[in-house]
Amino acid sequence: MTKKIFSILKYILLLVLGIGMLWFAFRGVDISRIMEEISDVNWFWLSLSISVSLVAFVSRAHRWNMLIRPTGYSPSLFNTCNSLMVGYLANLAFPRLGEVTRCGSLNRVEKVPFDVLLGTVIIERTLDVICLLLCIVLTAVIEYERLGNFLNQTIFNPMKEKAASMLASPLFFVVLGLIVLFIVIFFLYQRKKKTDSGKSGLMHKAASLLKGIVEGLRSVRKLEHPGWFVFHTVLIWFMYFLMSYLCFFALPATQGLSWHAGLFVLVVGGMGMSAPVQGGIGAYHLLVSQGLLLYGLTHEHGLAFATLMHTTQTLVVIVFGAISFALLIFAQRKIKNDNA
Repeated sequence: MTKKIFSILKYILLLVLGIGMLWFAFRGVDISRIMEEISDVNWFWLSLSISVSLVAFVSRAHRWNMLIRPTGYSPSLFNTCNSLMVGYLANLAFPRLGEVTRCGSLNRVEKVPFDVLLGTVIIERTLDVICLLLCIVLTAVIEYERLGNFLNQTIFNPMKEKAASMLASPLFFVVLGLIVLFIVIFFLYQRKKKTDSGKSGLMHKAASLLKGIVEGLRSVRKLEHPGWFVFHTVLIWFMYFLMSYLCFFALPATQGLSWHAGLFVLVVGGMGMSAPVQGGIGAYHLLVSQGLLLYGLTHEHGLAFATLMHTTQTLVVIVFGAISFALLIFAQRKIKNDNA
């Protein structure tokens, strides 16, 4: 019960954080002007942006299959795609829930052990971090001055100011003390609940899970086609770049931006989507709109682009995620009927 309450409080806190950043991004902005800007969208370019995002999804699913096969299992690309989309859908509800959800979904329809799948997902996420860092380095080389100004103006300086004001407030130490007290009580309660037999059972489960994860991690050393694996990794991130760059042409205010700006949006947008809030809400809008200020756009134009990109991709995830969820349920029922 305590664990459930803790999860609910965490969910609410993250949601409030995301809404707070969204409010901060739109503070003092005329919403009608943003909606007017979005209403002039060029649907051809927006459709192309959506299309390349779907190519990235399929390529990611194919790359995931390449990691799974060395473990002795060969799930279909269809089920892997559906599981991946359901994972993206789950991430809209709770950050990082998608990684667990997609493993559980594929486990139910393909019978691949959950812990093995989790190991392959860890590899995938590690690669994503490396690719994002490489994009940051490339952007730093190409747009050194802009990236430095952006980080100082949007992240470092505001953080210093907020930290100084928080440390000067007695309320900060009261809240911090309450949080520490809550965490201590929570862990003491959990420790009290455990019995010796429970501990041994927990240790056994943890050892089993770790063994499966290690097996999944080792799959990268046994890839059948390493060249194709690298190809799909590059393709995924090139499609992510095209998603932003092609979307520039969908709005009058951004259609003159260069590919340098597309790479910059890929980086700052990636930072926003990596924020621990549901679907990157607020964080994406704030970082992308602030980043586009450095390319001569007004705050309203930057927000219009960020809103269009984020809303479009969110709708894609909701629509295709819901379809994939229904298809997985149908597949599970078919398996039960076949086994009956």
